[in-house]
Amino acid sequence: MLHPRLVVLVLAVVTCPLFAIAQETKTMSTPVPTKSALLIVDAQVGVMSSVWEAQRVVSNIERLVSKARTAGVPVIWVQHSDDDELKRGSASWKLLPNFIPTNAEPVIHKRYNSSFADTDLDQRLKALSASRLVLAGALTNWCIRSTAYAALERGYHVALVSDAHSTESLRLPDGKTVPAESIVAELNAVLTWVSVPNVRTEVKQTKDVGF
Repeated sequence: MLHPRLVVLVLAVVTCPLFAIAQETKTMSTPVPTKSALLIVDAQVGVMSSVWEAQRVVSNIERLVSKARTAGVPVIWVQHSDDDELKRGSASWKLLPNFIPTNAEPVIHKRYNSSFADTDLDQRLKALSASRLVLAGALTNWCIRSTAYAALERGYHVALVSDAHSTESLRLPDGKTVPAESIVAELNAVLTWVSVPNVRTEVKQTKDVGF
């Protein structure tokens, strides 16, 4: 039988870390007023045509855009171009017919994975006083991941819409293939747990996204 003082010591060792975790969680979950912007990355003909569950993802992006417009939340479109499959002005470079930006919705043109790289996205967000990005689009493991990390590094809160981004399966040099579904699931998990000072991350389904 344990001595009473030893029992107290064991309880203190076990419960103190749990209390600290609870306090940290409580602190991190305290609501902070934020202004959101919806960022749709590379919803283009040549990008979305071959991604995993494209129809579902496109439908969810449509729902997000509708929700944002109804709420008066800024919508920003990002459009990639290169010298190969997405030549500027080509059919594959264009946004899907489902997506027609309004005159008030800027289109950011980029040539790198990150939507912030060599663009004026950061300046536009600051002009809008937006501090939270709701992120959707493609490709998960390239431009969505790069944009999410770049946003966090710049101090933006990021809400990744778990069912509104997608990619293609990735064939590795050793011949193995990483399924697109696994790539999507992995980024959803990473953004759930990633830790950045003074920044919050969220991973939510389209139906649960709030502005």
